[in-house]
Amino acid sequence: MSVVRFLACGVAVVTGLAGMALPAHSSDAAFSKIKIEAGEKLFDSECRRCHAADAKDPSYGPLLENIIGRGAGTYPDFDYSTALEASGIVWTEAALRAWMEDNTGFMPGTKMRHVGITDRTVQDFIIAYLESITTRDGKEISK
Repeated sequence: MSVVRFLACGVAVVTGLAGMALPAHSSDAAFSKIKIEAGEKLFDSECRRCHAADAKDPSYGPLLENIIGRGAGTYPDFDYSTALEASGIVWTEAALRAWMEDNTGFMPGTKMRHVGITDRTVQDFIIAYLESITTRDGKEISK
């Protein structure tokens, strides 16, 4: 299913929910669920060829589970570029958005190469998914 068609389906569901007599928090929860599900599909199409979201299913690049709040270049046993390891960046929503849009512009010297994700809605959905697979226990993976 194309991204546009998938997103259109999500919008149709949200639009359908809007016509129902749901409490505000229910429609917010439904939209959050749709964003996460769309984000997972977009992650699978845009990021999964190099990154895993679960340690049980590793990939070439570093694991992105628990990425929010983690220091850049700190996932154990991955050979990062010197630029990324020395950056001091913590993966926040803003940092991830900048990375997705133009990682080589954001971090000159990075080893990662990809076509930028410039559509803010696509970024929003992928970030919603990454937030959903990040624990909130305050632990940060670092060296």
